[in-house]
Amino acid sequence: MDTSAIKAVVFDCDGVMFDTALANRKFYNDLLATFNKAPLDDEQFKNIHMMTVKAAVEYLYPEMDDHQPVYKMIKSIGYESVVPLMLMEPGLIELLDAIKQAGLVRGVATNRTNTMGRVLIEHKLKKSFDIVVTASDVANPKPFPDQLEKIMGAYALVPKQLVFIGDSIYDKKAAESAGTWFISFKQPALEAHAHAVSMDEVGELLKLSKYNS
Repeated sequence: MDTSAIKAVVFDCDGVMFDTALANRKFYNDLLATFNKAPLDDEQFKNIHMMTVKAAVEYLYPEMDDHQPVYKMIKSIGYESVVPLMLMEPGLIELLDAIKQAGLVRGVATNRTNTMGRVLIEHKLKKSFDIVVTASDVANPKPFPDQLEKIMGAYALVPKQLVFIGDSIYDKKAAESAGTWFISFKQPALEAHAHAVSMDEVGELLKLSKYNS
């Protein structure tokens, strides 16, 4: 991976910026319980981790022709209740500061929709990113490249000036379709230009001065 031309560093949210396993499991298990359905099994959890809420609802409730009752219950439960259960990845704030000091754009590309703003506020990250693109900001969510293309368009970047850090096949496919660099985070089996298991390792890969002194 050639880092010399990189001008933007973009993060996925769930599984990269945050360990959201506890929060997402509780939210969806509470939702399933209201419809007398069993809690998520491991395969279901792995799948919904990558999905938009709409896709997750359709996946978890395939027997329903009208999902409005589910959406009403989602609104009633509110994801805000589990946002504090999201665990920020150690070293994230330090890495974001180093990226800023290097003069690079800091971005988020996530399949979350209206919950992302609350996440940034709750964890005091609202001022830590220059651009945040959710699934509701584009025509097609990941694995389509729309989010990454929107960020490139906003800063007049070409693909190899952006690196995307993700942890799912959806992230990998989005980066591949957009033509950007891709760093796989804590997923050694996921094909990528580089792999990292910590924010410090991401900093080293990006050759930021703080991590390569």
